[in-house]
Amino acid sequence: MSIRPVETIAALRQRLEEARRGAARIGFVPTMGALHHGHGQLIALARSKCDRVVVSIFVNPLQFDRVDDLAQYPRTLADDLALCESLGVDDVFLPAASEMYPSPPRCTVEVAELGDHLCGRYRPGHFRGVATVVLKLFEIVRPDIAYFGEKDAQQLAIVRRLVTDFNLPVAIVGVPTVREPDGLATSSRNRRLDPCERKLAITLFRALSAAADAIRAGETDAAEVKRRAMATVPPSPDGYGAASPAGPALRIEYLEVVNSDTMQPVVQIDGTVVVAGALWVGSTRLIDNIRCEPPSLSWRAPRA
Repeated sequence: MSIRPVETIAALRQRLEEARRGAARIGFVPTMGALHHGHGQLIALARSKCDRVVVSIFVNPLQFDRVDDLAQYPRTLADDLALCESLGVDDVFLPAASEMYPSPPRCTVEVAELGDHLCGRYRPGHFRGVATVVLKLFEIVRPDIAYFGEKDAQQLAIVRRLVTDFNLPVAIVGVPTVREPDGLATSSRNRRLDPCERKLAITLFRALSAAADAIRAGETDAAEVKRRAMATVPPSPDGYGAASPAGPALRIEYLEVVNSDTMQPVVQIDGTVVVAGALWVGSTRLIDNIRCEPPSLSWRAPRA
């Protein structure tokens, strides 16, 4: 029997209350749909650890800073439901925007410091929208465990802090980034790339890998790490990232070395860091990151 989505908050709460009475451990995977292998990993892990698995599919308008980006976000509901069914999802929560926001929200969650850099700098209000919808979803689902991909390290850090600051009774599990054979991080936005753009999209992973290699080789100056990373990026045809007959635009929006906990840029690398970047390929914005540490931390003394 095909999985039947739940479209209202009341109906989902009723279903999950029945599960809780049976002492079920509830695992939750919040998504915006257009599910891919990365989402599949989150769902599969939840299925292996929890009695009841809930997946939400909601393209949250609050976290989009551009109207055209919201309108173009891929929507593949039939395929999403088929994947959820194949992986044993118990409940798919599929609310309309009017269900989640019956009126314009007057109370939202502001994110200080953690959202100041990286995507937060270039997408005003994005993390306010993310934190607000995640808090709402946690209150609706009341999961024991929630699963998030590490591809968006900044989002994961913010969700962890949200749980800490609001004393939410949910464990947050980060799941490693799933990559294509050439290293490109799986993303719903990859569907928007044409064949030429898809070839260029690997640029970001190569730059991040160069940065990670430098750090693992002992480079501690963040500026030098960034220089080596950017040296791998091919120049745009006009030097500014504009499209030309030679191909689509290719532009690094940012590439930064940040503290893995605070998401603040570092000058000297003396602990675990995240090298994170955003790349524009044509009209598609992609993000990725690599977590790494200097060799002084990688080495561990052998046990006696």
